[in-house]
Amino acid sequence: MKSQYVDTIKKEFKEFVIGDPALINETYLTVKKDTNVMAYVDAVRKEFGGLITGEAVLRNEVYLTIKKDANVKICDYLYHQFNIPLVSIFATDERKKDGHFRVHYVFSCDREDAFIILKINVEEKSPRYRSITSTIPVANWYEREMQDMFGLVPLGHPDPRRLIHFEDWDAGLYPLRKDFDIKTKPKRVKGEYVYRRVDGEGVYEIPVGPVHAGVIEPGHFRFSVAGEPILNLEIRHFYTHKGVEKLFESIPFDKAVFLAERISGDNSVAHAVAFCQAIEKIAGVELPPRAKYIRTILLEHERLYNHLGDIAGIATDVAFAFGAAQANRLKEDLLQLNEYVTGSRLLRGMNTIGGVRRDIGDKKDKILLKLSTFQQEFRKLMELLMEMPSVVDRIETTGRIYNDIAKELHVVGPAGRASGMDRDTRRDHPYAAYRELNFKVQTHKSGDVYARTRVRADEVHESIAIIEQALWSLPEGAVKTGVKDIPDGCALGYTEAPRGETIYWVRTEGGRIERCKVRDPSFCNWLAIEYAVLDNIVPDFPIINKSLSLSYSGNDM
Repeated sequence: MKSQYVDTIKKEFKEFVIGDPALINETYLTVKKDTNVMAYVDAVRKEFGGLITGEAVLRNEVYLTIKKDANVKICDYLYHQFNIPLVSIFATDERKKDGHFRVHYVFSCDREDAFIILKINVEEKSPRYRSITSTIPVANWYEREMQDMFGLVPLGHPDPRRLIHFEDWDAGLYPLRKDFDIKTKPKRVKGEYVYRRVDGEGVYEIPVGPVHAGVIEPGHFRFSVAGEPILNLEIRHFYTHKGVEKLFESIPFDKAVFLAERISGDNSVAHAVAFCQAIEKIAGVELPPRAKYIRTILLEHERLYNHLGDIAGIATDVAFAFGAAQANRLKEDLLQLNEYVTGSRLLRGMNTIGGVRRDIGDKKDKILLKLSTFQQEFRKLMELLMEMPSVVDRIETTGRIYNDIAKELHVVGPAGRASGMDRDTRRDHPYAAYRELNFKVQTHKSGDVYARTRVRADEVHESIAIIEQALWSLPEGAVKTGVKDIPDGCALGYTEAPRGETIYWVRTEGGRIERCKVRDPSFCNWLAIEYAVLDNIVPDFPIINKSLSLSYSGNDM
């Protein structure tokens, strides 16, 4: 009889029930704290009822299938009417099922911990759909990416140039279509990328890259300048695109965790956890409480050493060698602590589907002692940096990203929060043990290098507080739940990486990965640098670049 009551509740309120683990004779129903997301859905139904052809609610994800030509109106309605950010766009190849491709628009209802995903069908015979970039600028790279990888043409896109494919590649190669062989080698043809030109007396171009003097990966920057002030910057990336999303489709689930860890090497925990969460949601797996806390500790350890590296880089680029040396020394201490805790300086090999591979509870006292010493030294470092006139003069008002630009480009992470965007996945879509821990989302308003430095410094203290809370509250018990079979399904996984919001969407079918869409934070933030450098001088570019902490590897997947 008990199961009958539970089934009735789940049927009547299915959109609000997000978990139902059964323990002996007890069934726990996890429900959403706030159900305002359905108010948004109701508003869309009321305004565009005749254009909605299908609905589905999967955990905290509401899928609405809409008519293809309604995508601009409904996306614009959600984005502008309700101020709901568009966090990802991706395509799937479902021609074997019904002869269609599908384009998915993922909107994040932050305060409700929910997502609205709009879907449109695009016919194989006419792979075209209406671009939304003119009204929602963040769609720019997503639509160009789908054009290159799936051959789906966004009609009316203001900049339809290739994004990932280079001009000397033969046309008609669409690597993420199901009939594309991963071993294919593209034929080379004649072609050249046409950069934007700024004309005028005294205006000239400075090309930088794609090969750089240091050890960083390739990326091209073309500056238009008049003297020293920068009039325009255009970036060109994807020189080392690795075909990661295609690789996911050809490897088993356990190996896919290792692949996720290597998408962006210094954000390996964030990527692995996001992928594992998507699979765990599909499988209906509830993590042991201890595993949730350990994941949280690892995620914050990753944030700490990344922020120290960024602060060291900023100090280097303003020629404050002593401050940079101190920051790098503290970063090395954190990397050694990572190795002590997990056996890996970059925290790799710890996460697995269903939890974590190894326990860390017996190392609590040393972690707490090391972090206490580190925090004292970090405070002294920041006092040194922020009281040095030559440092402050170089970073204040430099590389500003104004709030409206940050919002339109969906700038994420510390870069977005430094421009007044109060968004943090740890709070807005709680995962791991963040729901049980207290922390403050650090924001700033000025949007310059100074603000981005301050946000990172403040987040260092918050991360230490989170780790301390998690260690003192670490529950007893197992660190992993066994997962035998992964059913067919789809789900989002997400984390707040050191660089910002990281999103995975995974579809499983027949015991394998059918589609895995990865959205690294740098995919959002790279375009922001084109605005951050305006009205600055060329020698300030390295500081601005470092303050945004952009990843080539995470972007060039």
